[in-house]
Amino acid sequence: MVSPAIALAFLPFLVTLLIRYRHYLVLLYRAVLVSWLRDRLTGVPREQRAFQYLLAHAIPGDPRHVLQTFDQWCYHCEHLSCVGPVKGRIVERLLEERAPLRVLELGTYCGYGTVLLARGLPPGACLYTVEGDPRHAAVAEKVIRLAGFDEQMVSSVPGGGKHGSARRCRGGEGTIKHLRCSVQVELIVGPSEEVIPRLREKHGLTKADFVFMDHWKRCYLRDLQLLESHQLLAEGATVLADNVLFPGAPHFLQYAKTCGKYRCRVHRASLEYFRAIPDGIAELCYTGNR
Repeated sequence: MVSPAIALAFLPFLVTLLIRYRHYLVLLYRAVLVSWLRDRLTGVPREQRAFQYLLAHAIPGDPRHVLQTFDQWCYHCEHLSCVGPVKGRIVERLLEERAPLRVLELGTYCGYGTVLLARGLPPGACLYTVEGDPRHAAVAEKVIRLAGFDEQMVSSVPGGGKHGSARRCRGGEGTIKHLRCSVQVELIVGPSEEVIPRLREKHGLTKADFVFMDHWKRCYLRDLQLLESHQLLAEGATVLADNVLFPGAPHFLQYAKTCGKYRCRVHRASLEYFRAIPDGIAELCYTGNR
């Protein structure tokens, strides 16, 4: 048994820890515990619950309002790991400065980043977005359509055609294309380590001018090196990587800063929907192999 005196001695230390890390405890509560409980009580995943909220409150065909409604859900209902409005403004500014025509997103999730990227691209641009979880991809597809990217759909599956319901490959890689305002969005379902080597041959992406990474942080370095080895980065290409400070991608940052292939900076901000938790987006400019 621990004596009361020893327990009391540790009490100030525990109180200090709780005060210092209270924001992380709130994040744990909102992002994990609440969602887990509601998943089991409702039988509906939180990503689908978020889409139902969008259906009820967002203006169809208005990408900006779809993003704002997403933000309302994440601030007031449940936490989703989207890039969010604060870091989203950094992405929007860089898109406006670079005006890329060939964009690759790794980590579609619910489609927030896809809509953010697509609405900031110039006419004629192509956006390829890759999601490894078919359940998340199904929600993202509906979000993309809700935002107005549904005037034309083309299935890349053999036998698929235009102006019909998009088909998805079972047990393999599926593709759904959307056209809106002459910006083409292609949703590719499959693990990024399998999709990247086939981007040129199967999907027609020769070189990417702009890459946005927002998938598993442990995959950032691996996928960056895959893009390099398959020569999918145009010289001068911009690579953005979210959440490099929290939860963090230290090996990715170390490689980017020391390999000699990139000019690297970190835009410091806060974690999406948690202003008190520091985070940042890494911006890499690809200077070519040296």
